[in-house]
Amino acid sequence: MQVKYVVKKNTYYDSVTLMLITKEIKKIPQIREVLIGMGTELNKELAKNLGILTDEIECAGVNDFFVTLLAEKELDIKTILDEIHKLLSQKKKDNNDDYMPPTQNSALKHQPESNIAIISVAGNYAAEEARKALNNDLHVMLFSDNVSVEEEKELKELAREKGLLMMGPDCGTAIINNVPLAFANVVKKGSIGVIGASGTGTQEVTVLIDKLGEGVSQVIGTGGRDLKKEIGGIMMLQGIDALINDVETKVIVLISKPPAEEVAEKILKAVANSPKPVVVNFIGGDRGLIEKYGAVTGTTLEDTAHKAVALLRGGSITDFNDFDIEKEAMEKIIEGEVSRFHSSQKYVRGLFTGGTLADEAMKLLSKDIGNIYSNIPFKPEYKLDNTMKSIENACIDLGDDQFTIGRPHPMIDPSTRVDRLQKEVTDDEVAVVLMDFVLGYGSHEDPVGEMLPSINEAKRYMEERGKYLSIVASVCGTEKDPQGLMESQKRLQEAGVIVMPSNAQAVRITGMILNRINNRWEVTPNV
Repeated sequence: MQVKYVVKKNTYYDSVTLMLITKEIKKIPQIREVLIGMGTELNKELAKNLGILTDEIECAGVNDFFVTLLAEKELDIKTILDEIHKLLSQKKKDNNDDYMPPTQNSALKHQPESNIAIISVAGNYAAEEARKALNNDLHVMLFSDNVSVEEEKELKELAREKGLLMMGPDCGTAIINNVPLAFANVVKKGSIGVIGASGTGTQEVTVLIDKLGEGVSQVIGTGGRDLKKEIGGIMMLQGIDALINDVETKVIVLISKPPAEEVAEKILKAVANSPKPVVVNFIGGDRGLIEKYGAVTGTTLEDTAHKAVALLRGGSITDFNDFDIEKEAMEKIIEGEVSRFHSSQKYVRGLFTGGTLADEAMKLLSKDIGNIYSNIPFKPEYKLDNTMKSIENACIDLGDDQFTIGRPHPMIDPSTRVDRLQKEVTDDEVAVVLMDFVLGYGSHEDPVGEMLPSINEAKRYMEERGKYLSIVASVCGTEKDPQGLMESQKRLQEAGVIVMPSNAQAVRITGMILNRINNRWEVTPNV
């Protein structure tokens, strides 16, 4: 094996594109390790950890492109460069021949009627680009992360002064005037306005609204830190005002993890003054506080969608904590799974690409099975010491920062979860694996297809050891999404996966299976 490398000065490519190409090049049999990227400090550190850093790459600048790999001696680096060039050309072709202006100013000259800027650049430059857009009287969706809290507050205060939306930083989901932005699904246009500080939580609610036959007017993302004390909910408050004044919006939905206490009060006071009904889902938040201000509490993301639709239609407001299939069918599924486990199997492992879906899973499951270990636990004492190794009942958010350093989010590239599933099934005490699949724009073109080989291999591996692996999943998407909801569900079911119509229902049936396992072993232990 030999380290081979190339550095090209002043040659810039998008980092996500290079990450995806690295994944393709790594499939070449003669290559053991490879990294393709720009000369950032992070990429240099990754190259060093992989044992493929050279002096020339160490000296590369952030605008310099490099390829470095550990490969068999006879492999010609020129062959690899030709393949990379072909993949880059394909990406360019896929992006069609539309004009791509190099700067924000040239974009505005080319399209002066624009009123929103979507910004995805390195964190060091993101705040300045957002500030420039706001000063050009553009609404902003800031996809970039690594923007300081101080910069975020300054940008949002500037947006508020100008009457503009400043969605983000780290805002991954929005639908403005029926146009999906970043990670978003193709849903019906309608009269329910959504403001979300959590991307996949917002996606789950919007696709369930669509499934129930209604649609959305606007979907405004705030970024995950908006409701923290330091920011004060500036953008959620802006969003509430915008939806109150939007004639198309009849019902408002708010989605977030529990805000800081003083921020929650501020948000709910604005809700109390709304002439339009509001459903609030502060995941794991204080129901009494929400209802004190006249809002309707969403107990789950699915329940939130049901209540928003009921309010729109003038129906009765009740908690939806049920299943879409008959009780007898549910019982048949549960008993069929439980009957196949070995007596040593008792734990669940949640492997999530959506952080909000992971949060909801832990909130609901903990009622059935107690505390859950995680990289994003509710209690600090249940934080995994080693996030690469699960213990007991565990739920992992694979989209958390520690898993995305130097690689795309798992909704873009599911390979992190592909590898993690194989590790989880080496534990003889694992009974159930719980997963989400998020469709729509921004997500992988076939997240189900990427996971199926790993799912089949995991089930086979457990069977060879006299065990049984139950996999429960939900698919967040619509039939109009590029990946197709029904086909995605069908392929999972054909692989023996229990597919439920929502994350909440997937979690609920998982809890019932685990409870049945524990009760069964207490009564009739299998040996």
